[in-house]
Amino acid sequence: MTDADIESTRAPLMDHLIELRARLIKALVAFLLMFFIAFYFAKDIYNLLVIPYQFAAGPEAKLIYTAPQEFFFTQVKVAAFTAAFLACPVILGQIYAFVAPGLYKHERDSFAPYLIATPVFFALGALLVFFVVMPNLLHFFIGMQQAKEPGHAQIELLPKVSEYLSLIMTLVFAFGLCFQLPVILTLLVKIGVIDSQFLKDKRRYAILVIATVAAVLTPPDAFSMIALIVPTYMLYELTIILAKMIEKKRTDDREERENSTDVTP
Repeated sequence: MTDADIESTRAPLMDHLIELRARLIKALVAFLLMFFIAFYFAKDIYNLLVIPYQFAAGPEAKLIYTAPQEFFFTQVKVAAFTAAFLACPVILGQIYAFVAPGLYKHERDSFAPYLIATPVFFALGALLVFFVVMPNLLHFFIGMQQAKEPGHAQIELLPKVSEYLSLIMTLVFAFGLCFQLPVILTLLVKIGVIDSQFLKDKRRYAILVIATVAAVLTPPDAFSMIALIVPTYMLYELTIILAKMIEKKRTDDREERENSTDVTP
């Protein structure tokens, strides 16, 4: 390879690296902008996250913090978590803008809808946590309290603000991640890596993987695990239906192209 060939190869590489840096800077700016906005409203956002606990504990619901800086850093975590979600469309858009020039038109058309589906399914998982999982889980934990009686000490649940945030963030992340299952699998079907028959044949393995992931991502209680396993498996079955629809559309398009070729004079 001559020096001229090396220079011609290096130039496009440098162009890609410069573009990648620009994309990363835009994504970082979007995250930082959302972070500062979210930090301004961090206490209000945290109060929204506490609603499931208030629903389960009643009007006497109370949380505590045991270190002077604890609630401040909790608000920082709230702001970072919120900013990551709000900036997600921009971040995904920058990723798409970087890889799109290297894709064929049909690949770009196939990939683009998943930029919308990814945050939507993550939000669906978060809503399930907020309205179903957390209230029932907290109601169960609150029921373990012990009233003060002769010969028994009073045992009362007083959750720390940081530990409560850690619990709900863990569940939101777990459910949001698992709710990406139909997004990932339908994308693999669309590009031809797997098909609906493959998904049907691997049902038993899918159940095992889903149960394992649920055990790793959720707190060590049966309710959280079951609450994650059931909807995730339902999404797996939904993916099989979507895969069949994708395959049918692909077959119809191929037949339409063949028919149009046959009638061409």
